[in-house]
Amino acid sequence: MPDRGSGRPNGPNGPRGPRGPGGRGFNVGRPSRGARSLLITAAILAGLAILFAMFAGFWTDWLWYRSVDYTSVFRTQLFTRIVMFAVFGVVMALAVGLNIWLAHRLRPPLSAMSMEQQNLDRYRMSIAPFKKWVLLGVALLVGLIAGGSASGQWRTWLQYVNGTSFGVTDPQFNKDVSFFAFDLPFYRFLLGFGFAVVVVSLIAAALVHYLYGGLRVTTPGNRITPAATGHLSVLLGLFVSLKAVAYWFDRYGLALKSSDLRDNTGWTGLRYVDANAYLPAKTILTIIAAICAVLFFATLWRRVWQLPVLGLGLLVLCAVLIGGVYPALVQQFQVKPNEVAKETPYIQKHLDATKQAYDIADAQLQDYTGVSDADPETLRSAVSTTASIRLLDPSVVSPAFQQIQQVRGYYQFPATLDVDRYPSADGEGETDTVIGLREMNVNNVPERNWINDHFRYTHGFGVVAASGTDVLSNGQPAFIEQDLPPEGDLGEYEPRIYYGEYTTQYSIVGGPQQEIDYAGEEGEVEYSYTGDSGVPLDNYFKRAAYALTMSEPQILYSGAIGDGSRILYNRTPKERVQAVAPWLTIDGDPYPAVVDGRVLWIVDAYTTTNGYPYSSRTTLGEATETSLTDERGQVVAQENRVNYIRNSVKATVDAYNGEVTMYEWDTEDPVLKTWMKSFPGTVEARDQISDQLMDHLRYPQDLFKVQRDLLQRFHVDSAAQFYSGSERWQVPDDPTHRGTSVPPYYLSMKMPDQDEQTFSLTTTFTPLGRDTLAAYMAVDADTRSDEYGTMRILTLPSNTTVWGPQQVQSRFNSDPVIAQEINLLSRGDSEVEYGNLLTVPLEGGLLYAEPVYVRGAGTNYPLLRKVLVTYGEQTAFEDTLDAALDVVFGVAEPSPPPEDGEEPPEGEEPPPTPPGGGTAEELVQEAQTAYEEGQTALQNGDWAAYGEAQARLEEALSQLAELQSTDSAARNEDEEQDGGETADG
Repeated sequence: MPDRGSGRPNGPNGPRGPRGPGGRGFNVGRPSRGARSLLITAAILAGLAILFAMFAGFWTDWLWYRSVDYTSVFRTQLFTRIVMFAVFGVVMALAVGLNIWLAHRLRPPLSAMSMEQQNLDRYRMSIAPFKKWVLLGVALLVGLIAGGSASGQWRTWLQYVNGTSFGVTDPQFNKDVSFFAFDLPFYRFLLGFGFAVVVVSLIAAALVHYLYGGLRVTTPGNRITPAATGHLSVLLGLFVSLKAVAYWFDRYGLALKSSDLRDNTGWTGLRYVDANAYLPAKTILTIIAAICAVLFFATLWRRVWQLPVLGLGLLVLCAVLIGGVYPALVQQFQVKPNEVAKETPYIQKHLDATKQAYDIADAQLQDYTGVSDADPETLRSAVSTTASIRLLDPSVVSPAFQQIQQVRGYYQFPATLDVDRYPSADGEGETDTVIGLREMNVNNVPERNWINDHFRYTHGFGVVAASGTDVLSNGQPAFIEQDLPPEGDLGEYEPRIYYGEYTTQYSIVGGPQQEIDYAGEEGEVEYSYTGDSGVPLDNYFKRAAYALTMSEPQILYSGAIGDGSRILYNRTPKERVQAVAPWLTIDGDPYPAVVDGRVLWIVDAYTTTNGYPYSSRTTLGEATETSLTDERGQVVAQENRVNYIRNSVKATVDAYNGEVTMYEWDTEDPVLKTWMKSFPGTVEARDQISDQLMDHLRYPQDLFKVQRDLLQRFHVDSAAQFYSGSERWQVPDDPTHRGTSVPPYYLSMKMPDQDEQTFSLTTTFTPLGRDTLAAYMAVDADTRSDEYGTMRILTLPSNTTVWGPQQVQSRFNSDPVIAQEINLLSRGDSEVEYGNLLTVPLEGGLLYAEPVYVRGAGTNYPLLRKVLVTYGEQTAFEDTLDAALDVVFGVAEPSPPPEDGEEPPEGEEPPPTPPGGGTAEELVQEAQTAYEEGQTALQNGDWAAYGEAQARLEEALSQLAELQSTDSAARNEDEEQDGGETADG
């Protein structure tokens, strides 16, 4: 019987028995007060950790910018991004939210009774309690997306508000180039944003109208309410209005339009069909779109769709007929039958604009015969005054620097060294110098661990430099700065290299943990960093932030970090300059120089734009690629596709303290002026460049590569020549690296119209599809020269038979005498390496010189052994440059190899004789004879004769190996005796 007093059934446990999980007897599902406090605390800590992780990246960036004194760059970027994010995000959120609210407000009071509406009732009912939250959520989401996208346009905004006039107007619209470079991109961004706002609002409003019955798809009768009609028509009217504005700006976009003219790719600007068909078509479409927009707005009063739909159809039809069919007809029936005459004025505009945009308009072209009528004595004496022929190839001799001057295995030289100028040993004038820094490469540290990688092996040490025109008698570089600690002609300077091309890892310096400074005579010397570079790790909050950003928890608790510890990162010259000037394009080849007692990395930087009307577009990555380009030497481009470039900034990075200094170089560049207004105080005036620094600045390679790439087509002045392509040039392939273009070479030389040598950057051109020489170009690369940047191009006759680099190399390789000597040099395990093939205009002709290196079996680095020289039809292959020049100009006879017992010429070593007797040439001949006789015996099946021949072959090769070992020992002994004695290359 039920217990009426309790109202509960009597069970086996009585009225007060245990209850189920939902009763108060157990409290199983609810945690205790202590557990709840623990969970809340854990959640708060987790939230704080997440917030700190998000904050750490931002804060460490701020600390880094503060450490290099460029916080204004960080603030400007951050403020601009935040403002653009907020403004455009709020506009998008308000617009979409307003239209969603308005569509809901304009919903019909009653929905039609239909299956469609009955199905939608479920969704309406499920959303009803959360309508405000859905509205806020959708508006917030689209606002965040729009704001994030807009913040990425901070460069566009800064250029728009700080734009500087170019002082040049385009030939079609008579607008300053700044309108196309700075204003038009921002207007297009605003148009794109406007379209996004209208389209998202239109979609959101249509969905709400559909959900609440204002817009029906399958319900019989009227498919849309008058309120929905008015709302959606206004949005469509705004869309068409924006389209009218877009058509109007498309007119200006024709000045930047890319297209192809026959085989001339990269064409930019209006052509005949653009000016006479597309341009009027865009104007007509603008008017039609504006009328169509008015018809949509009129729907607010008429509440019918017939007229706006009719207008929209007319707009689409006109877009097809006027914007597509009509220009195609003009191209087919007016342009093609007489393309040269129709396109000539526009080709001329294209030519002029491209030359101006790439600063090649003032290139000086002069005819050059390529053949000399001077007598041999005159030619021979003119060589020394015409050029300082550099025999030390910076792309070949790096292994020699590595083996001779590395000292420790963890030091590293770049694969391609740099060419600079330093005072000559006699104090008279300058000499071309091959230079490299002894940088730290932690990948070669003998014991890899966290302490060694980031605390002990932190920096390189010292400059190594060698004369570019002289070598030792044994073929080694003639060093003018060498050893540890450094000794040589460069004077006193801070030798420690904390910032360089190989210092890609972070280091923690200046604290209790000592660093390896350099390897001296008594072992490794220790050092503690005393500079002010990097970020001090002076509290655990910073250490925690860097532990997160560097993904290394030991930074937080390691005892190796203490008072004075500083963390160094972003240590390569290119990334430091890129970080403090994110608006610059960085040259791929920073180079070191000793300036005012410091080792400085000199970094060339460019300002670019893709908005110069009529100028041809260039892909920087392709134009700057040569046979020597590797990943480390690639240009760092803001825009890889550009049609305007200037070397507007020269920057330096101190190799010890990482200080970045930027100097205004091109004082007339409007793009640089625009960025200097955007980031005031970041670029110093040109007159702040010291005299010593000016001595080492030079014309940049990447700019020169871009310019020579353009000059292949744009060296002509006639539109007809450009159109026909009959005068097209090409940059020849590197003779020793097939498939990639030859790099430009720095060389001290003088062109025919110059009185004395100047430091120059040179290149050659061949006719398109041919290997003969078409032109030779040199630019004055000495920044102290009044003619700095002057381009001189020697053009050879179109029917010339003057050899190009490929033909000269082929002639070297095919000459039987040279081929025999090359075979002798490459016997055994020796390898022959060809150096840079230098070209020098000489008294009306062209002199080619190429050093030949041998990497012997006993050495792992190349030594200069021979020099190839050709002039006209004469070729020489001698031990020294002077001897080769004497032979090629008929001043001396080719020197035969010394005979047995014959004294070698003064300054040369006699060929050593092996223990078994006979010279190297005789042993090689004996080995060749034995090999041939063995092959004959093998074919005849005479195994006895074959075995005898093989025994003779092995004996000859064995004696050759002994000879090579003796030769190597003799050279090492000679090297120790005469030390730094040099011989003229």
